Amino acid sequence: MAAIGKIRSWGMVLIVVIGLGLFAFIAEDWSKIVDALFSRRNEVGTVLGKAVDINEFNESVNEFTEYVKIARGMENLTDEQTTALRDQVWQTMVQNSIIEKEAGELGLTVTDEELMNIMKEGTNPMLLQTPFVNQQTGRFDYTMVQKFLNDKSALSNPQLAEQYEAISKFWSFTEKNLRTQLLAQKYQSLFARCMMITNNISAKAAFTAENEESTIDLAAIPYSSINDNKVTVTDADLNAKYEELKPIFNQYQETRDIKFVSIKVVASDADRNSLTAQMKKFAEELQGAENPGNVVSRSSSLVPFNGVPVGKDAFPAAVASKLDSMSVGQTLGPVTGEDNTINVIRLIAKEQLPDSIQIRTIQVADAKADVASKRADSIYNAIQGGGDFEAIAKKYGQTGEKTWITTRQYQNASGVDADFRNYIKSINNMAVNETKNIQLASGNMIVQITDRRSVVTKYTAAVISKSISFSKDTYNAAYNKFSQYVSESQSIEALEKNAAKYGYKVEERKDLSSAEHYVANVSNTRDAMKWIYEAKEKEVSPLYECGNNDNLLVVALTGIHGKGYRTLDDANVKEYVKNAVIRDKKAEQIIANVKDVKSVEAAKSKGAQVSEVAQVTFAAPVFVQATGASEPALSGAVAATGKGKFSSKPVKGNAGVYLFVVKDKTNRPGKYDEATYASRIAQRAAQAAQQALQEYLIKADIKDNRYLFF
Repeated sequence: MAAIGKIRSWGMVLIVVIGLGLFAFIAEDWSKIVDALFSRRNEVGTVLGKAVDINEFNESVNEFTEYVKIARGMENLTDEQTTALRDQVWQTMVQNSIIEKEAGELGLTVTDEELMNIMKEGTNPMLLQTPFVNQQTGRFDYTMVQKFLNDKSALSNPQLAEQYEAISKFWSFTEKNLRTQLLAQKYQSLFARCMMITNNISAKAAFTAENEESTIDLAAIPYSSINDNKVTVTDADLNAKYEELKPIFNQYQETRDIKFVSIKVVASDADRNSLTAQMKKFAEELQGAENPGNVVSRSSSLVPFNGVPVGKDAFPAAVASKLDSMSVGQTLGPVTGEDNTINVIRLIAKEQLPDSIQIRTIQVADAKADVASKRADSIYNAIQGGGDFEAIAKKYGQTGEKTWITTRQYQNASGVDADFRNYIKSINNMAVNETKNIQLASGNMIVQITDRRSVVTKYTAAVISKSISFSKDTYNAAYNKFSQYVSESQSIEALEKNAAKYGYKVEERKDLSSAEHYVANVSNTRDAMKWIYEAKEKEVSPLYECGNNDNLLVVALTGIHGKGYRTLDDANVKEYVKNAVIRDKKAEQIIANVKDVKSVEAAKSKGAQVSEVAQVTFAAPVFVQATGASEPALSGAVAATGKGKFSSKPVKGNAGVYLFVVKDKTNRPGKYDEATYASRIAQRAAQAAQQALQEYLIKADIKDNRYLFF
């Protein structure tokens, strides 16, 4: 009793202690919940039940973007190109996750030795996209990689070090993805061998299938010869056929049906006239300007002024088409382009210059300009005196390697300064083997020309190009009208009814997937896509401003199709099944009508269309002119029928019923080669294995949430 009394005296203390304990327990659970919610917000998707974090995904996209830039010699990517890269990265991440899981269970790996053997062979397409290709052999040369890595470690020039670091990351990405590619090839090769039966019998059968040709007289009775209203289709027929075809109606990702109205805001006549008047003033200024670049810069032209001679393809089509007919010093415009622009052109120079120039350089810089100048003079004199260019370059921490400079590499550059113009002008006008000490604001550059190719016409032109865009007043008028339409159309019925009154058109899209990038083929519709996948059926969305701030959109959700089998209640499924039933019933009628036919002539009397068909092989479906369809079943039946024989039974095809007599069987000229046909069987097995891998994708429980982020 005394103990109980003591416990009671500790009552408040125990309550506090227990309360804190419970709070800690609850807080721990809440912490897990918050972590899970935060993780889900960063979840770009899942593969095999494992979440893919948005940061991990973006890092892969950035790596691949830099790889593409270097591999293709690009400075920037368009929005469309970036979107395509994201798709490729996502698909690669999904496929790699599946391959790594399946290969790991089998113990398959790629060893360093295997990777090195591929590099030594030097013919892998991924390696051929690197800068380390020997121009003489056309193969990847790993010794160039080794030299590059050694040079990188010895570099002291910060600018060169930055360039080398970019290429180093490029090589690291290439090596990592090459290993992944080899693992996938190894797994698929093993998978293909499990499906392949290669022996002299199968090789001979493949040869016969391709080379034994039959000529037949074909009697074709199209299904279209029977009117659909002559066929009775019952619910029982539909249900039975649906069960037969059910596997093809299995849907592996959720899709949604929508109706939408999308309008693009365009410039009014008043907008166009205002811009034309502005461009006429720019034309007057450009004609009299001592520095045309200042006028171009002030005009906010779509075409930057770089002041260097470039090819015609550096200019918009509307400008390029005028350059040859213009005289130097002439100003032309306003000129309207098919790309919805108005342009003014001043041609400053027209010259015959090399399109490609091979150079090697030594950069000379110092905090003190006079020190840099003296050092540059010393280097220049040493080279002029017969010194080895590369040896001197290495003395100053540079490679001195030969590099090709093409017009395309700089013709679309913006923000070109006087140093760059001086540099381009110099190398354009230097002779082969000439060396020059070029004075730049940041120091000196010793340049030697080692080759010049493809002399072409180049143009220096100042171009003011402006888009014919709508004004704020024009946009507001379009917005207000569309907003009124949306406010009056809060149901699907109203959306359709009011469209004609406002001059709009309601469009429909079936089976929209969240993996798609745009709603209604309009960019920047991520918010609309999110709404579609959060809305309930028959709801109408708010108004969305999208595109390049030039599009207005409203969406209605008309159907939701979850994962699993589409039912017979689905209109598209029902129509497909109904057509299949009608086709079967027509085939039954035709076959019953020709069951006693023993010749092509007798089939003709039953309404068949008769024609001769030559070069029928087992390896390819027969195309039947009378029905306009390819018929694989007919190819098989002909191959199984001997010369001079009539078809043993009518052939039910995709578009009709067929009977035939084999007039002749011949073999194409050519000698049977077992190795060739064994190789073809292996190729077909590899293709079949690739198709079979789609089953892994279906079973990987892939969830693609990229639409929430991009």
